[in-house]
Amino acid sequence: PFAGGLWKIHVELPDQYPYKSPSIGFKNRIFHPNIDELSGSVCLDVINQTWSPMYDMVNIFEVFLPQLLRYPNPTDPLNGEAAALLMRDSKSYAAKVKEYVTRYASREAADAAASDGESDGEMSSVGSYDSADEEEPAGNMDEL
Repeated sequence: PFAGGLWKIHVELPDQYPYKSPSIGFKNRIFHPNIDELSGSVCLDVINQTWSPMYDMVNIFEVFLPQLLRYPNPTDPLNGEAAALLMRDSKSYAAKVKEYVTRYASREAADAAASDGESDGEMSSVGSYDSADEEEPAGNMDEL
């Protein structure tokens, strides 16, 4: 149900990167059991607990995040509403995801989310990467 969506991702690299995992968050809203709807924080074991210096940003954008979207884990939710809906009624969950894609993940909505986040001062310019100038998406759900 996430097909066609475009999300801006906030990445913060700690000083100890690649030995310590990066902080990853969605800048525009997304309805997913393992992503906090308001903050955009991602709950993903491979980033939060089992990170290895062998991983790199390519793994995050081409493997980890697309797999998270494709295979949500409702038993370890950051968004309880999304998790409950997925477990109770997967068709309604898919419909709500598609509604969010339309409302928040169009190119215009993603660009607006990126500019909103840049003006609030919470993002550090040291150790973070913002691809606002890049127009090409990192990955495509259709490729999986």
